[in-house]
Amino acid sequence: MNKKIFLWIIWILILTGILAGTAILSFCVGAASIPLKRIFSLILEGGGSSEYSILFDIRLPRILLGFAIGGALALSGVILQGMFRNPLVEPYTLGISGGAALGVSLNMLLGLQRSFGALTLPFSGFLGAISVIILVYSLTVRKGALRIQGLLLCGVMISFICSSLIMLIMALSRTEDLHGIVFWVMGSLEEPSWFLIKTVSLVSFLGLVISYFFCFDLNALSLGEEEAQHLGINIERSKRLLFILASVLTGFSVSIAGIIGFVGLVIPHFVRMVIGRDHRILLVASFLSGAAFLILCDTLARTIISPLELPVGVITGIFGGGLFVYLLSKKGHSF
Repeated sequence: MNKKIFLWIIWILILTGILAGTAILSFCVGAASIPLKRIFSLILEGGGSSEYSILFDIRLPRILLGFAIGGALALSGVILQGMFRNPLVEPYTLGISGGAALGVSLNMLLGLQRSFGALTLPFSGFLGAISVIILVYSLTVRKGALRIQGLLLCGVMISFICSSLIMLIMALSRTEDLHGIVFWVMGSLEEPSWFLIKTVSLVSFLGLVISYFFCFDLNALSLGEEEAQHLGINIERSKRLLFILASVLTGFSVSIAGIIGFVGLVIPHFVRMVIGRDHRILLVASFLSGAAFLILCDTLARTIISPLELPVGVITGIFGGGLFVYLLSKKGHSF
């Protein structure tokens, strides 16, 4: 077996072990700590007890959602940074999160959640995200070519516009709606709908599988568009499909969990520094690392000031920002 492939397998096993350990820790720890031995006995006994409800109705959905969304955001970050050859690009740079947040804010302002149910929130968030994706794409395509720098600048400007509109909505909102908008914007993995959890998990897994069809394209694009074209890559087709893939992953994640920053920015950097720049390993390693990171951050968010809960976006911002500063200051390392 090739030495490089063997090393990659070892890294995947290590990251899978870290992810499993993080999930088990999250399963056991909380306002009501439940030992691992007790968990096995609860599984054998079946439902009915309050401990069983805590584990399988509250903690398990959060773990699965953290796995799907953390993996999807990290995967989107890898794809976009490879496309743009820019270490500061993340899933939220293109205005997708702003569009989703604007959709949810309008939903709360108009009272659609109270009239038609809680499922309208993720639907309106996804509708807002898709609207921004279509707008950014249509503004940056010229004669069949997707202009990368124009895409980035257009996304940043639309993000600023969405943020301004959200502040306007917050100024016009009632107190209870304002609290809901602020809490949603800061991100949360508290989602009771198994339909949404299964949907985002399926989208996240399919995104990982599909991205592997473009691993060689991403390796070539990281060298530059001209070099990629010389290597026989259809760069315009690859850019369009990769942009759509990253946008859909981000749109689903933001519409369900809110704005959870730094996962798509920091995790690809960290994995790239430790494992390497080859997208054949970078994609799956970032997916597993992002999932483990978000599950860990969510565990801290619901236990650090227990029984109260912090928005998970606060924890990812603090830890992700600290990790990013460490990576920037590390001697001999360049992005």
